[in-house]
Amino acid sequence: MTESTPTVRILASTDAAKVIRRELSRRGFLSAAVAAGATGVLAACSPGGGAQNAPVATGGPLESKLSIYTWGDYDAPDVLEAFTKELGPKITLSSFNSNEELISKLVAAKGTSGFDIVVPTGTFIPQMIENGLLQKFNMELIPNIEHMDPAFLGRAWDPDNEYSICKAWGTTGFVYDKTVITRELKDWNDFIDAAQNEASGKTSVLDDPAELTGIYFWANGIDWTTTDPADLDAAEDFLVNTLAPHVAAFDSYPGGSAIPQGTQVLMQSWNGDARLGILESPDPNRWQWVLGSPATELWMDNWAIPTGAPNPEAAHAFINYVLTPENSLAELDYIGYHTGATGIEQAAADAELPMLDLVFFTPEQIETMHEGEVNEAQERVVEIWNTMKAAAGA
Repeated sequence: MTESTPTVRILASTDAAKVIRRELSRRGFLSAAVAAGATGVLAACSPGGGAQNAPVATGGPLESKLSIYTWGDYDAPDVLEAFTKELGPKITLSSFNSNEELISKLVAAKGTSGFDIVVPTGTFIPQMIENGLLQKFNMELIPNIEHMDPAFLGRAWDPDNEYSICKAWGTTGFVYDKTVITRELKDWNDFIDAAQNEASGKTSVLDDPAELTGIYFWANGIDWTTTDPADLDAAEDFLVNTLAPHVAAFDSYPGGSAIPQGTQVLMQSWNGDARLGILESPDPNRWQWVLGSPATELWMDNWAIPTGAPNPEAAHAFINYVLTPENSLAELDYIGYHTGATGIEQAAADAELPMLDLVFFTPEQIETMHEGEVNEAQERVVEIWNTMKAAAGA
């Protein structure tokens, strides 16, 4: 995927703490560096190239262009159009499939990618900073950060938000067809059981290595970022020999067609995509969303400016623009994920946006969500993913 139309994604949470382009493999963040070799490249890279002579944002006139490299269908078109109409810079969107693809592109360009804004997942930001792929914000040009809920700032990967600001965050669960699976499903063990019974041959899982091993680890109370070879061997044995024969598809965006068209009856999914699919279904009451339990994923995507950005004034202006309360709400409405803005839950309720239980979560639910990490088990996890797909005939 190269260029796409404007897009947006958001996840939701309470004060406690994707419509996504379906053809993109959005949540590949734990398959990470292995799939594209990004970690190995990062270990030896430096920005170099044109980065040393790149312009710096000082609050001067905005440039006429702005290039954003992001996940597919992850920005509200109305917000993008309003930015250009009000402030001038014409936006070009390009899409990537994974953090690995993003990083590899920036590494290869050595500061001359031409991108002004990128949207990495938080897990990758420390490596990107260490290897000079991101430049610091001029925070004087982003005063609207004051509208962000402090719970979504100061994350471990960038404690002072010098390089990144939350764009959206989300989580993982599943959707099932209540006309076929008539019993109540509550957790990952129920998902596994239904996949082998009522939903055999009509089950889809996310096309993402970490999410697949996550099903096994979450169901069995194992840390989903484990590097223990015994845990990984057990996950492979289960996924390849027990679950794969019942899996019909590896689909990262069932909300795009599988849910509205009813082609599967049990689907692992991210919350925003599930919401989209149910809303677009001709029979929404047919479907039930279940947050992964007893544990599941939490991911956060972030606005960032790559080293060597040719239009830094416009980049800062855009990030500041989308952080206003009205634009944060418009983003949430379009992508179905929480943008991290203060009071966004009440604003969404006041606007009577539908299915907010798939956007906002209770403190108790958030406690069950865990961030991933880039570690030495990545290559093994990707191998398990490939082996399972082969076993399923994908």
